[in-house]
Amino acid sequence: MSAAREHVQDEQYPWPRPPAEGWTADDLDRLPDLPPHTELIDGNLVFMSPQTRFHARTIHFLVQVLTALAPEHLEAIAEMTLNVDRRNRPEPDVLVVPLDADTGPRQTSFHPSDVVLAVEVVSEDSLERDREIKPVKYAQAGVPHFWRVEESEGLPVVYTYERDPATRTYGLTGIHHKQLVVDRPFAMDIDLTAAGRRGFRAL
Repeated sequence: MSAAREHVQDEQYPWPRPPAEGWTADDLDRLPDLPPHTELIDGNLVFMSPQTRFHARTIHFLVQVLTALAPEHLEAIAEMTLNVDRRNRPEPDVLVVPLDADTGPRQTSFHPSDVVLAVEVVSEDSLERDREIKPVKYAQAGVPHFWRVEESEGLPVVYTYERDPATRTYGLTGIHHKQLVVDRPFAMDIDLTAAGRRGFRAL
């Protein structure tokens, strides 16, 4: 069974027709009845396929463990959009942001300057976006750290990247199987095998 929320449109639902110049970031908050987790990439609306169990579990695991390990002024939050620019408002699976970036309960997005770490958990339908498109946009927008998480034998493999401010691109800093040990953006020692363990609780 899918872990996704069901979103059923009536047969008469008028699917949004883009303006000639494409949609803008602000349109995501104004367009009615968009499916959950709709993103904006290069002025185009991108709709998400149903989540897999791996995808849902990994996001939940990372939010728990990153929140537990982060300094007190930071928090991890799932599936909030990132207001990259007028034509791009992607939705990373997990963000680590300062507590003071919270603008209230109706907040729908963060600015790249607020983000410490962006994480994408790769799905079959998002493979090219998560490997090739989104990392470029995050790096150009100034997000200092990026993780791409892929599945291998039911467990996460984490590819960690750090931004080079001179080139505004990411450089690979590690490929982590079973154990993720890094000191940036803050010190972490994560047992990745726990992501598939029922009843896991963060430290």
